Amino acid sequence: MRILAVTHGPNVQPELFADVAGEEGHELVPWEIERQGAPPPDGYDAVMVFGGKQNVGEELEHPWLNEEYDALRRWVDDATPLFAVCLGAQTLAHALGARVARAERPLAGFYETELTDEGDGDLVLGVLPRRFEALNANAYTFDVPARAVQLARGPVPQAFRAGERAWAVQFHPEVTRDQVLRWFADDDRELPKPLEELERDVDEKLPAWQLRGRELCRAFLAAAAG
Repeated sequence: MRILAVTHGPNVQPELFADVAGEEGHELVPWEIERQGAPPPDGYDAVMVFGGKQNVGEELEHPWLNEEYDALRRWVDDATPLFAVCLGAQTLAHALGARVARAERPLAGFYETELTDEGDGDLVLGVLPRRFEALNANAYTFDVPARAVQLARGPVPQAFRAGERAWAVQFHPEVTRDQVLRWFADDDRELPKPLEELERDVDEKLPAWQLRGRELCRAFLAAAAG
């Protein structure tokens, strides 16, 4: 498959998902929406949309957000296989009419997460255990859109599916160690615990989490190919 990878900055790249797509024999085509503008309407078998420091509601500062909303609605309407992460999940929720707002507190690190019954039986999220610790790095959260089903819950809604082929996750299954530690070190918000403790948590828990991230990516690719 040819997979479009929509990114929002140099520190929020596909990382593990690029590795898995290559191992599975697929072509991952990067699209820097800030620089390149509206994503192409066709020519791709699946789409991935990754995170970013930008937020829903900052359209005056980042006018390309409106182009992203339009593209997301089109992909959902066309049943294009779609996997959206963090900011991508928030822009998808907004594009489908749901509320996106600042969370009560910023999340950074690993948090208890549980699949819903729908998530447990889902073609993609169902490869995860019913309960697990998920890596979060976000200050905003979303409500689940009316035309979607919630797949996972945690301190904030963690995942939903819109239609049969669009998945969104608030957590980060694609991250590498250096990438996530850069996020925490550069974060201008108050962290929930000292950076040194977050680094110890990442060193302890990230290897197992990356295995789950790879499983999740492979499950999405299999669903998209099917």
